[in-house]
Amino acid sequence: MQTIDWLWILHPALAVVLIYPLIGMVARLGLQARSRRVDRAKLPPTTGRDHADLGQWLSAGVVLVVLVALTVVIVTKQPPEGFTGGGGRALQLLLVLVGTVVSLLALWRVKAKVYRFVFALLTWAGVLGLGAQPEVFRLSDNPLSAEFWQSHYWSGVAVVGLMIFSLAARPEILKDLRWRRLHLSASALAAVLFLVQGITGSRDLLEIPLAWQKPTIYACDPVKRVCPPFAPAEPAPGADPAGT
Repeated sequence: MQTIDWLWILHPALAVVLIYPLIGMVARLGLQARSRRVDRAKLPPTTGRDHADLGQWLSAGVVLVVLVALTVVIVTKQPPEGFTGGGGRALQLLLVLVGTVVSLLALWRVKAKVYRFVFALLTWAGVLGLGAQPEVFRLSDNPLSAEFWQSHYWSGVAVVGLMIFSLAARPEILKDLRWRRLHLSASALAAVLFLVQGITGSRDLLEIPLAWQKPTIYACDPVKRVCPPFAPAEPAPGADPAGT
């Protein structure tokens, strides 16, 4: 494997090692917090706070892992000297990336509702802006097509939006029953989307060849499912072509 191949598996590796274990912990703590509040189960008083704190880390982690994926795809799609748009576009995308990370950090820290709304919107807009670049592969951009609903990208964007919502609405969720119910519905939808992400992400990994294999693999016809014949191997230096 070359360096570019290691960069391409960085996103799924971070998801498997960090995000999915966090999902399990947050979900378990959420069920315990609800059981303690509704069923009066004898659980530690810190259960709800631990659920909220880990939920914050999960939400921020999902956004950052998606930003890693988008950055790697955009940067490695072409050699630096052949980057579409040149240095000007590269600088613009870099500013969008930095602004998105700064907005996420600000969303983590600010308390006022209006600021939380603004930074949540800026964070999601940054993710959408980077995801809209031509280097980012999407099965379809048409919601009326089946490919759109099978796209790893679009389910990822949706789950990022739900995570940003949970991060931005944390104070309201802690105080208001209606917001908690909305948060519960959003969490259930996020769980389904995380399941979809695991399936479509594994599928997409099967379709991504190693860097040295790409010229041959991409010459295949995916509709007819045929590949061009391989060129005959060159004889080793000093070998007798006639076999004498």
